[in-house]
Amino acid sequence: MLDQYVGISPKGDILLIKQLCQKLKGLTMLHINSTREGGGVAEILQRMIPLIEGLEVAVRWEVIEGDSRFFDVTKKIHNALQGFPEEFTDDMWQYHYEINRKNARRIDLNADMVFIHDPQPVPLVDFRPKGKNIWVWRCHIDLSNPQKDVCDRLTKYYEKYDAGIYHVSKFARGAKAFEFIVPPSIDPLSDKNRELTKEEIHETLDRFQIPHDRPIILQVSRFDRFKDPIGVIKAYRMVKRYNDCVLVLAGSPASDDPEGQEVLQEVKDYASDDPDIKILLLPPYSDKEINALQRAATVVLQKSLKEGFGLTVSEAMWKGKPVIGGAVGGIPLQIIHRVTGFLVYSIEGAAFRIRQFLNNPEMTVGMGEKGREHVRQNFLITRQIRDYLSIWYHILKGGKRVLELG
Repeated sequence: MLDQYVGISPKGDILLIKQLCQKLKGLTMLHINSTREGGGVAEILQRMIPLIEGLEVAVRWEVIEGDSRFFDVTKKIHNALQGFPEEFTDDMWQYHYEINRKNARRIDLNADMVFIHDPQPVPLVDFRPKGKNIWVWRCHIDLSNPQKDVCDRLTKYYEKYDAGIYHVSKFARGAKAFEFIVPPSIDPLSDKNRELTKEEIHETLDRFQIPHDRPIILQVSRFDRFKDPIGVIKAYRMVKRYNDCVLVLAGSPASDDPEGQEVLQEVKDYASDDPDIKILLLPPYSDKEINALQRAATVVLQKSLKEGFGLTVSEAMWKGKPVIGGAVGGIPLQIIHRVTGFLVYSIEGAAFRIRQFLNNPEMTVGMGEKGREHVRQNFLITRQIRDYLSIWYHILKGGKRVLELG
């Protein structure tokens, strides 16, 4: 399967992956997160697991189970880590721990390398089997300004891990000898990112009753207040005074996000039945539809207020689209300001940059081409697999600065 990426991914990434897999052959890898559908973590694992399996490294993916109360608590943890004030009781923290205890009895935790993704399963480290296995906490959240008491509580678990992995350096806690920066990635061969015909794109637009003959402004993301969908509508209304256009807000539900439906209703109410605002709640695995919408868009936004990374930025750039993103989290890693897109700090700034793209088609094309190459070099799935395998091998070798693969 890896050979399918020859000519697409950088050659060096593919060579390194093959050599690392020879060194790690016979060992086992385990990933644990909180959902198999919805959100970037699940999407990456869906594509990454089969690729690693094809390289003769045994890999499993497990999902912790919990009830609505558990996911209400973990959503509050998520919000607090991203700087939104939340109140917690000892009972809530104890419930979080007990659900993980139950999952520890259900899930086989025996593996040579264990990746625990985000706060939901972080207490599982208390139940790690005895032995020489390596446990890594993989954080996908914007930790630039976390609520201190919540961060301190989770640090008690984090201290028991062998390493931590973050999207950008400013999220790292500086609490461990092994901390690594690994941005997420997209799979260029997935249904969400492969090439589409004009007929496939038009069929999707027709199905959602989106006109072909007017500029389309698009934001694809979960219906989450940190994604600022209301701010996107406000920016669109500013643009609409001068440029005829259509706004599309598209997203899929995540099973571990209990606030999604509430935010979706807020967005619908604020849109006020404007026929040129299309709000699409897509079912899980609507990858082809999202692909078509991104390819049809004139301008793509990811106007987040907080963001771990924002994979939709790289997705759109891979399709040669100019992107406007909030200057938060991992978005500035992807958008080189004035080169591959624009970073913005306000609704008014987003509106200004949208108009700049709509009124300058040559600039729009040029930035789109540079954005695609930036993604090819830095944000394809082969690079992330290379990084994960390198970290594993690095820790096995005791953290040596130079690793010999020959």
